[in-house]
Amino acid sequence: MPLSVAQLWSAPEINPLNGKARSIPILNPINKYGRTFFFSWIGFMVAFLSWYAFPPLLTLTIKKDLKMSQNQVANSNIMSLTGTLVVRLIAGPLCDKFGPRYVFVGCLLAGAIPTALAGTVSTPTGLIVLRFFIGVLGASFVPCQVWLTGFFDKNVVGTANAFGGGWGNAGGGITYFVMPAIFDSLVKTQHMTAHKAWRVAFIVPFIIITAVACGILFTTEDCPSGKWADRHQPLDNIAATSVESTEKEAAGEKSEKDAEAADKGPSAIDRAEGEVIVAPTFQEALGVLFSLQTLALAAPYACSFGSELAINSIIGSYYLKNFPKLGQTGSGRWAAMFGLMNIVFRPLGGIIGDTLYRLTGSVWAKKLNITTVGIIMGCFELAIGLTDPHKEAHMFGLVAGLAIFMDACNGANFSVVPHVHPFANGILSGIVGASGNFGGIIFAIIFRYNGVHYAKTIWIIGTISICVNLAISWIRPIPKKQIGGQ
Repeated sequence: MPLSVAQLWSAPEINPLNGKARSIPILNPINKYGRTFFFSWIGFMVAFLSWYAFPPLLTLTIKKDLKMSQNQVANSNIMSLTGTLVVRLIAGPLCDKFGPRYVFVGCLLAGAIPTALAGTVSTPTGLIVLRFFIGVLGASFVPCQVWLTGFFDKNVVGTANAFGGGWGNAGGGITYFVMPAIFDSLVKTQHMTAHKAWRVAFIVPFIIITAVACGILFTTEDCPSGKWADRHQPLDNIAATSVESTEKEAAGEKSEKDAEAADKGPSAIDRAEGEVIVAPTFQEALGVLFSLQTLALAAPYACSFGSELAINSIIGSYYLKNFPKLGQTGSGRWAAMFGLMNIVFRPLGGIIGDTLYRLTGSVWAKKLNITTVGIIMGCFELAIGLTDPHKEAHMFGLVAGLAIFMDACNGANFSVVPHVHPFANGILSGIVGASGNFGGIIFAIIFRYNGVHYAKTIWIIGTISICVNLAISWIRPIPKKQIGGQ
């Protein structure tokens, strides 16, 4: 299907087999597909306003106010990622059973409550525990991706997932701007003390997250057919209109053309049925969990999104260490750029994946895209870690290069996810999404034990990333006997 600019606002063409859109009406929130796209990325974006609200202020203000050691700051980062890891694993199966929309709303509201309680924290231990529960917000990524996969067809699903994840991830950068700005405003215009201002600042993300959760709950739908229980409806309608042909087959009147098509393998309807999400059995869930194809997606995502999470937690502190004159607000603004690169380059990873798929018809091309950008990402991490730049131009240039390929790798990864085990997309998305947090925890632990020697940890992460991407490059992207997803 040729792409055109008008598709950005026009009602999309719908695949009659599954009810999914074959283009993304990004600028049309009135259309249900455009509305789903809008709330998927904005919901994930606002989650960052609380999930990553602490690092910009932990650099100086909160650390000083609560008298936290460097290890306690690192522990709070680790606990935040751990909370997200646990809930992402749970969110995947919940999406398959109840639908991603309700899981999305649940994650946002469950994370908004501890956000409102941030002002009650008075000890380092209290902050560490609070950040674990706020980590629930990070799990909103899983329903974000499952929801988009349910609304957009294979020719654009990689692009849809990459835009949803990329624009959502940009919230990590926006937070580095927003939270220091709110804090500075409260101190300068409201004449609050630092002790009080950072606590009051957390009321803002609480209000925004709650408002967006209500928007998702009251203005959107579970799937193209409406309710989650009706997700099989497009295929049921097709089955109802093909009664006559079924009767002919039963009477032995099957045409030569039909017989020839049957010999070639699964029909389009069979493939579409294989892509309808079900509530998998425990045995089927284990099959997905221990599949080589799951490993081939989870391992590189642990390196790309994992390193993004870990580096995003310390990037402001790293800048402040190498360039003290920037101060907390200045280092925070430059650190914001690292997350904001997601706006362009995570979508680009998905767009390139979908383009390669349209040109080749092969998921192998999408997988090669993951491996290529993952290795280049590792090379940039090596360059930053081994040179430890003390010139701003060198540092910011290398970090920008890292962000480009890191974000593209994340987008490339979730352009392949919809093709693999499509009947259990929630479980797979949860596992792969959680692997990103698992990588983030491992890398955050390495940061913790290297203290303020940030460069050393970054080149260690780069070495791991290159080795992992090379190690899984041989795994075929789709299981041999899988029906649907090709």
